[in-house]
Amino acid sequence: MMNKVEICGVNTSKLPTLTKAEKIELFEKIKKGDAQARERFVHGNLRLVLSVIQRFNNRGENVDDLFQVGCIGLIKAIDNFDLSQNVQFSTYAVPMIIGEIRRYLRDNNAIRVSRSLKDIAYKALYVKEKLTNKNSKEPTISEIAKELDLPKEDVVFALDAIADPVSLFEPVYHDGGEAIFVMDQVKDDKNSDENWLESIALNEAMKRLGEREKHILNLRFYQGRTQMEVAEEIGISQAQVSRLEKSALKHMRKFI
Repeated sequence: MMNKVEICGVNTSKLPTLTKAEKIELFEKIKKGDAQARERFVHGNLRLVLSVIQRFNNRGENVDDLFQVGCIGLIKAIDNFDLSQNVQFSTYAVPMIIGEIRRYLRDNNAIRVSRSLKDIAYKALYVKEKLTNKNSKEPTISEIAKELDLPKEDVVFALDAIADPVSLFEPVYHDGGEAIFVMDQVKDDKNSDENWLESIALNEAMKRLGEREKHILNLRFYQGRTQMEVAEEIGISQAQVSRLEKSALKHMRKFI
């Protein structure tokens, strides 16, 4: 999809580029209300939108939709850009375009999040950006919560709710050979097929024992009691516990 030449009726192979001088000239005209200059400025920065949507090519979203949403972010960046700040337009516009696309993806996510949670999350992101610019460092969750006058837990929950889900099959590393996926890093060795089969076999073998033998093995191997502690609990000698334990284990081995 991302290799399409024509997106939303726009031939991306023929998109123009603007020089720094042209951007400044057009922007000054835009501030005076020149509609043609605005249209030319938008058209001259569509390559910026195209480059940004490449980052979202693994989401399965329609590329035309992403391009249109990115254009909205571009227009918002044009409306809010301040030429006097001595910052390149692309530096300012890229986060705006990314933010617009992320909002679109969150609102159209298969995992539905309540409007109140989204509002808290968006306010938290705004406060985070504001405090980062003010203090030249990223704020903590506690600082964001204090600024919003909300419990820290509410802010954490809201931000987690709008986080983009990650596919288990998303590659995290590739050296030209076999890729490493997210699922390789979260593999649960405790719940492998071998362990499940072993657990089933032990449970079936335990069913073959008498009630006292089951009780002794449960105390010894599931609750971690010593033979002396087991002996005191059921009222027999430690030597009897040892004999019963060995006999029970020998009996179980026949069925495993």
